[in-house]
Amino acid sequence: MDDLNAELLPFFKALADANRLKIVGLLAQRDLSVEQLAEMLHLRPSTVSHHLAQLAAAGLVSAHPESYYNIYHLEAGTVEKVAKSLLARQTLPAVAAGVDLGAYDRKVVVDFTLPDGQLKAIPAQRKKLEAILHYVVQAFEPGVRYSEKQVNEILARYHEDTATLRRELVGYKLLAREGGGGEYWRTGD
Repeated sequence: MDDLNAELLPFFKALADANRLKIVGLLAQRDLSVEQLAEMLHLRPSTVSHHLAQLAAAGLVSAHPESYYNIYHLEAGTVEKVAKSLLARQTLPAVAAGVDLGAYDRKVVVDFTLPDGQLKAIPAQRKKLEAILHYVVQAFEPGVRYSEKQVNEILARYHEDTATLRRELVGYKLLAREGGGGEYWRTGD
């Protein structure tokens, strides 16, 4: 993860400027000097040199001397390597490794529950409702079948509107039911 960030952060920082993107685009077409780039971009040569230094630090450009000038070249191999790495199926999720994925759901549960665990209200927003339903479904044991009466008794601990909670739990496929409400069970979540 840290190796990935060490590779991707400089790449994205280097490209996080419109002028640097233009420089990369121009160098993708042909090798150019600072003076040529400055004239094309209507920038001072010192500004172009600064941008080139950042691109070089990320390994995106290199220079070779020619006469009195340094001629800059796009390192297409670096761009391709980072692009392949970034587009690899496992790369983007790995960038988020270590992030607390349950933080939002826990905040919603805290915001919508009383100290005894009962719900203050059933949220109207889908994402908040989903977080609350994941909280409520924990009261049901996996592999156990419940009658509708038992389901209502469990849900009544959370909110008086057991019909809405039951319907939403089934709608979000957190509970399954057989027949017209004969038996309910917790699905694999």
